[in-house]
Amino acid sequence: MSKNDIVVIDYGVGNLLSVQRALEHCGAKSIITSDPEVILKAEKLLLPGVGAFSKAMQALNDRGLVDVLKSLLVKKIPLLGICLGMQMLLDESEEFGLTKGLGLIPGRVIQIPNKDINGEFQKIPSVGWYSLKFPLGIDSQRSSILKNLKPNDALYFVHSFMAVPTDEKHRLAYCIYGGHEISAVIQRDNIIGCQFHPEKSGEVGLGIISAFIDL
Repeated sequence: MSKNDIVVIDYGVGNLLSVQRALEHCGAKSIITSDPEVILKAEKLLLPGVGAFSKAMQALNDRGLVDVLKSLLVKKIPLLGICLGMQMLLDESEEFGLTKGLGLIPGRVIQIPNKDINGEFQKIPSVGWYSLKFPLGIDSQRSSILKNLKPNDALYFVHSFMAVPTDEKHRLAYCIYGGHEISAVIQRDNIIGCQFHPEKSGEVGLGIISAFIDL
């Protein structure tokens, strides 16, 4: 496979068509598969996801993909998880009871607070366009999938749960919802996750995908 071949992991959960279109728009060839052998030979991988954490993890288990994905940290193959795909990178989720994740980035997935920092009720799920903040500074942005982002660029989010990495150094960016800091991009070595949907975020999102292709 070439550098521009992106393997999209198909486990029955995720909007594969919009992801595929975005990749191809950015000049990549997308290969959609659930075949472990193809996944392990990939140059880069993308893990999409929508829906419930427990069902998604069960779908990965049913296809024999959990151990395959856990091996990627050692193999140094770049993996980008999108939305639920990002959340599954962590150790566990509290959604509908405690469910183990892939454990590629230490941390837990918890529900977004249903009250803002002033104690007022806020809508859950969080749906909308939000700009990002960078707790580790501009250098972390320039060396990551965020390198094409400009000040005040906004990305599209839709989610009820949020990722909380154990180590703050794994959180590259966050957005603000109701005064709460919501992890937007997390990364541990070659394992990357974005809570927003780059494939639904217009030209800004395509810039994120292009940066991933360039890794």
